[in-house]
Amino acid sequence: MSATKTLSVQIMDKEYLVACPPDAQEALKGAARQLDAKMREIRSSGKVYGTERIAVMAALNLTYEVMQHSTLSDQVSSSLAAISDRIDQELGRTV
Repeated sequence: MSATKTLSVQIMDKEYLVACPPDAQEALKGAARQLDAKMREIRSSGKVYGTERIAVMAALNLTYEVMQHSTLSDQVSSSLAAISDRIDQELGRTV
């Protein structure tokens, strides 16, 4: 079992210490970079002020993107299952 380690990440020039298993550190660093980029994008738009509000908007945007990918993934899975069923039916007719 891997021990949890503390990882330092930078988000909008501020350091955060996060507990993380060693095998998830690279993924966490990537997530921090993505969050940092999204927060900087929102800040540079000039429409949202305050780090807390920027963080909430970034979280909402990223969550929406994840939900869109999840919905798309579900649709693709359904389509693939239908294609697989159709192939099985067609193969059953030719055997």
